[in-house]
Amino acid sequence: MENRRNHPRHPITVEVKLSHPEIGEITVKTKNVSDSGLFVLVEPTLMPPVGEIVQGQVQGEFDDLPVVKMKIVRTEKEGLGLQFIET
Repeated sequence: MENRRNHPRHPITVEVKLSHPEIGEITVKTKNVSDSGLFVLVEPTLMPPVGEIVQGQVQGEFDDLPVVKMKIVRTEKEGLGLQFIET
């Protein structure tokens, strides 16, 4: 499989709250993060299909962290690839 990534991945684990009408709100952990998106560890069959937009927010000690929109761009058996969407 050809690697077409423009941004290197960084193996960072943080908790992210994802929301979508189909799933409500769930908290997942990242496997890696890049400038263009992130990969989250979650059972893909519990999530909306590729192409759907979800909202995400890093969880932690800080108040009012931004909520960002992300598009589901790929699924693997251990999780989902999400691409940041500029608004």
